[in-house]
Amino acid sequence: MGKLTYDSTMTADFDDRVLAHIQMVIGAKLRRGESFYFSWQDDPAVGDGRSTIWLNPGIPLAFKYFGGRAPKLNRDWIESLMVSANSAGGLQLVPEPKPNGNTTEL
Repeated sequence: MGKLTYDSTMTADFDDRVLAHIQMVIGAKLRRGESFYFSWQDDPAVGDGRSTIWLNPGIPLAFKYFGGRAPKLNRDWIESLMVSANSAGGLQLVPEPKPNGNTTEL
């Protein structure tokens, strides 16, 4: 399980593979100076609720991975996540599309 740390005050756990994909989307949006919401379903261990954070280039973020190897990325999933991030509701974790050979190393 990797960790996303938001503004040094909040952490959220994600599978390393999921975290790698959302890092790519968040990084692309923030590089362009875009602000947006990011929402996800919380783990049952922390209440099984929903969390949303406001992301903008001025708020510190840290991505900490548990594993030592970078996961392969699915470009189709990154594109689906980017479509979500560009919507009024902001970035939401959408299911990974089936692999079609469109993967790359991080």
